[in-house]
Amino acid sequence: MDNEVITYLKQNPDIAEFVRYHPIWYRYLMRDPNRLTELKKEAKKFYGKTFPQKVDNFSNQLQMVRMFAEMAKSMKD
Repeated sequence: MDNEVITYLKQNPDIAEFVRYHPIWYRYLMRDPNRLTELKKEAKKFYGKTFPQKVDNFSNQLQMVRMFAEMAKSMKD
């Protein structure tokens, strides 16, 4: 594997962990170190760090807060 890729994985433990969970990436990176950007995108999807995933997560949390507020309001009455 390219030294630049190894250094990057050492500096980013989340992505290194993703590669351990998906060992096919070892082969991809050995053959083509330029696939590092693709690896970053896949790791973001895996960890739920893409913008749509963050928005969805926030929406779910907001919905839960509203539900608790409604429940507290109904118990008060």
